[in-house]
Amino acid sequence: MPYLGCHLSASKGDLAMVRTAQSIGADTFAFFTRNPRGSKAKPQDLVDSAKAMSLMGQLGFGKLVAHGAYTMNLCTADPDARDFAASVLAEDLQRMAALPEQYYNFHPGSHVGQGAEAGIEQIVGALRRALEPAYPVTVLLETMAGKGSEVGGSFQELKDIIDGVGSDSVGVCLDTCHVYDAGYDIVNDLDGVLAEFDRIIGLDRLKALHLNDSKNPFASHKDRHECIGQGSLGLETFRRIVTHPLLADKPMILETPNELPGYAEELRLLRDMIMNER
Repeated sequence: MPYLGCHLSASKGDLAMVRTAQSIGADTFAFFTRNPRGSKAKPQDLVDSAKAMSLMGQLGFGKLVAHGAYTMNLCTADPDARDFAASVLAEDLQRMAALPEQYYNFHPGSHVGQGAEAGIEQIVGALRRALEPAYPVTVLLETMAGKGSEVGGSFQELKDIIDGVGSDSVGVCLDTCHVYDAGYDIVNDLDGVLAEFDRIIGLDRLKALHLNDSKNPFASHKDRHECIGQGSLGLETFRRIVTHPLLADKPMILETPNELPGYAEELRLLRDMIMNER
């Protein structure tokens, strides 16, 4: 059975997030490591993090999925901004050592006219440096919608990054809205998309999913999330995803346009789908 959760506010600390997740029926969660639209990170409370890890173990939680800031672009054309983004990545991985063996997910970046090949080379370099201290964290590259000059809109681009880094500590987080908007038809051919992922990247690298419906039609390359069942993916697609045997052990994170009550309702909906399939 997959672990189901949603994005939570980190403002009150790690332990508070675990308790909030439990209160809405989640057994995993995601959070931003710092201001998602900026670079500021609040001071760490190592005691709080240790208590959070202990409670997660007691409750049988799956791995949580931390998220890097949206503004962290490892392949921007501006060398100063690129170096700053690399320093943010390195600091985030160091901070994740307080939550050992969890996942850290981020958007690969936008090459801003340099070309995908140059962008991939820059992402690889930053990841190699950030992973050198061997912190106890697995880094996840998020599948992207392919808008503008985004890197990661194809499985091949993600494979090129993974191969370039050459580390077992790099995996993939599959975002359902993003892959559909990118042109991978998980609505009509989920098995075929998973087979293509396995052929190009390998399903052993697929560590987590973001569950989002899409406001856009197939292959629109736009990336606008919608609540589960209210977009172009539809309820049946999510039923197939949460009950798929190849995805049964993955943390699945809601990133839909919701507050906590809406997330709680979506979690109930997804768990009902799983129970009704048994």
